[in-house]
Amino acid sequence: MAALLEVNNLKKYFKNPGGTLHAVEDVSFTLDYGKTLGVVGESGCGKTTLGRTIIHLIEKTEGTITFEGKDISDPSPKELRQLREEMQIIFQDPYSSLNPRMSVSEAIMEPLRVQGKLSKAEIRAEVRKLMDTVGLAERFENAYPHELDGGRRQRIGVARALALNPKFIVCDEPVSALDVSIQAQIINLMLDLQEALGLAYMFVTHDLSVVKYISDDIMVMYLGNMVEKSPSDELFSHPLHPYTKALLSAIPVPDVHNQPDRIIMQGELTSPINPKPGCRFMARCQYASPECEEPQELVEHSPGHFVACCHYKELLPQQ
Repeated sequence: MAALLEVNNLKKYFKNPGGTLHAVEDVSFTLDYGKTLGVVGESGCGKTTLGRTIIHLIEKTEGTITFEGKDISDPSPKELRQLREEMQIIFQDPYSSLNPRMSVSEAIMEPLRVQGKLSKAEIRAEVRKLMDTVGLAERFENAYPHELDGGRRQRIGVARALALNPKFIVCDEPVSALDVSIQAQIINLMLDLQEALGLAYMFVTHDLSVVKYISDDIMVMYLGNMVEKSPSDELFSHPLHPYTKALLSAIPVPDVHNQPDRIIMQGELTSPINPKPGCRFMARCQYASPECEEPQELVEHSPGHFVACCHYKELLPQQ
């Protein structure tokens, strides 16, 4: 079976007075039906821009996007309207993504109303069904966003994303604005929905403990570039790129007597505006050499494990 989503050499640039900002640079990956791709990296690495470009909230600069075997890189208005039913997004902030003048039921029914395929009675029945699916009690039907806590607001966002029965959802840091206990509830809800509905997720986050729990594969981004991609367990047990190793070393361990050695990155961030062709992590990497000034190719170290670093073999543990 072909992949649900295939992205090839995707680029997104923004013009600004200082030059061209390379937000997403030559990213390629595939995502199968019912699977989750975690996308991690520090703020400004381009992970949110990547997700929004794929679903055409912003338009690409170069590259191709294929969905269910069909090229959707440059969809017509009619094709884009159809894509909105197949590809959805859950936004990071569960408050600002909701219209404060719409009640819970009105917010959830909006995509169904715009779609125009159901009667008013059918829409009301579907809204109640969606509320039940995401764990929103019927008593909140006429409540407004300011009357709810963050977890319930995000459940509205999940219900709204599910309203048109999509196959692919971009989850843009959907739990980062929530308390830890509420985060667990929303993550478990999303996993249950994925199993029940066969959804595919692109899960954007900076929280490595969350991404390990929910993802089948993980892609690590740094200043617009994909520097490593691997099955989740493989990435955590055998990271190859120096940046990935530094990220993993920063994960808190709840054992004061068994703390891992932290990798402290030195140097300044490379500017994403008119960047040089070499490795963008070079200025902060302790292993940097003149070879890093050349473009770094993504190579497959082991089945499904890709890395873009000319020194990764030298950094492998000695057998």
